[in-house]
Amino acid sequence: MAEVKTLSPFINGEYVTSKTEKYTDAFDPSTGEVIAKVPCCTVDEVEAAIDAAKAAYPAWSSTPVIKRVQILYKLRDLIIEHMDELTELVAREGGKAWGEAMGDVLKAKEGTEQAIAAPSLMMGESTMDASKGYDTVLYRESLGVFAGIVPYNFPAMIPMGWMAPMCIACGNTMVIKAATFDPQSALRFAQLYKEAGLPDGVLNIVTCSRNESEIFLSHPDIKGISFVGSTSVGKHIYQVGASHGKRVQALCEAKNHALVLEDAHIQRTAAGIINSAFGCGGQRCMALPVVVVQESIADELVAKIKELASNLKIGPAYDKSTQLGPVINAGHKESVLNWIQKGIDEGAELVLDGREVTVEGFENGFYIGPTIFDKVTSEMSVGDKEVFGPVLCIKRVKNFEEGLEVMNKNEFANGSVIYTQSGYYSREFARHTHGGMVGINVGIPVPVGTFPFSGHKNSFFGDLHCLGKDGYRFFTETKVVTTTWFDEEEGKKEKTSTWDGTI
Repeated sequence: MAEVKTLSPFINGEYVTSKTEKYTDAFDPSTGEVIAKVPCCTVDEVEAAIDAAKAAYPAWSSTPVIKRVQILYKLRDLIIEHMDELTELVAREGGKAWGEAMGDVLKAKEGTEQAIAAPSLMMGESTMDASKGYDTVLYRESLGVFAGIVPYNFPAMIPMGWMAPMCIACGNTMVIKAATFDPQSALRFAQLYKEAGLPDGVLNIVTCSRNESEIFLSHPDIKGISFVGSTSVGKHIYQVGASHGKRVQALCEAKNHALVLEDAHIQRTAAGIINSAFGCGGQRCMALPVVVVQESIADELVAKIKELASNLKIGPAYDKSTQLGPVINAGHKESVLNWIQKGIDEGAELVLDGREVTVEGFENGFYIGPTIFDKVTSEMSVGDKEVFGPVLCIKRVKNFEEGLEVMNKNEFANGSVIYTQSGYYSREFARHTHGGMVGINVGIPVPVGTFPFSGHKNSFFGDLHCLGKDGYRFFTETKVVTTTWFDEEEGKKEKTSTWDGTI
């Protein structure tokens, strides 16, 4: 049995013993054992974190941006130094296979590196003689305290790659509500930030329920909210936060589709689908849970996908040979199993059944094997709603046009993929698909951090996406300054302004 830790929120530069009487069990998904007691922070504790961030803001925002990013340089080095420790922490609390857990940490490093570019990307614009004798300059300034609300599926990347680095580099301070199921990665990163030299109060981590995090949506000192999670919650945060004058970016659910045309390379396409559909146990908003395949090659493709999926090694996350780890906890396992049964009840053809998986020595872990449904139709909800597990649905179509239509009918639009050797169809697909991130023979078209993570439709609410230039715009506010000067003798005379208010 692993030692069960009682966790503490990180407020104003230190771990603080919570006064709550409510704790939630966090599990090692590979064993099913409780590894931590997670406090549901009180309203007073959440407000204390906001107060700490507010108090730290004046000095931090006044720190030159070049000095702010020096801390991120040091943090990057610490991430590299502690890579194995952080990887094992993500694997143990989140259930990701070792390589996936390391990828999670590397994405946090990538977001940190992108934030280090703040001195360049925060630069504004200027025009000399915008009007005769008048110069105009646009500056990008910080706003104040931001809140981050994060899900469990990427405990390092989302809070410490997508949110904290750029927010902090731009001169803001932050309070992050870490995921209750696996908050230890975020709490450890907060400690590394302090070791890198981040002043107390600039970054704060709390764990709480939706009731306490509702404070962020209306608190007068919160200027903006970055959220990743379900569409229903994201829409609520967007509506309520915006009604209180806050800027919001809400990254939500997905049901990404891939269109496979008959000229696609079967072996390579199937291998790409396997990684995209079953990596991270299907628990990612850029997973590939639906394949729309041209009828002429459907049988061959499904057979190859089944063969490759059947050979995946299922096991504990921290075994480096594991290819498919567990899902996050028993409740989520039950949810995915219910979706599999629903697919059967709806009439989909179960090609591969992952419900009866047992891992020797880890019988109590939350394992689900790769599951494949064929001949899924538009009437079946299993092919259109987010399952968030290792379940792949196959939809058969006659041609490109029908496939694109099937894909675009879905309410979500994070990622969208096509497998083809045709330049014409790949271009037509890129132009007409609703997906915000498009892959041409790329199963998981997540861009590097220099580009935004740009979901569409019910996969995103807001105006500015996370990362890329959008991220800098979200975490800054523009100020436009117009200036004119005159010499001492001219100043003694009555001056008639030539400024007409236009630029």
